[in-house]
Amino acid sequence: MQTYLKAIAAAVAAGAASLVTALDDGTITGQEGITAALAVLAALGITWAVPNRQPEAPTSTVQGV
Repeated sequence: MQTYLKAIAAAVAAGAASLVTALDDGTITGQEGITAALAVLAALGITWAVPNRQPEAPTSTVQGV
């Protein structure tokens, strides 16, 4: 489930940002609704396609030598 959370969070953020902008005049037109849906799908797809960065192995440093 954790692999999907990043994509879901990005989709929610993109959709919310689009809808907040669309609600500036108090109504959402069909065109604005389609734009919001496309923003959600794009964010979901792009974020899901990009893999998480693998954690780097800690490097040891020798001090006092």
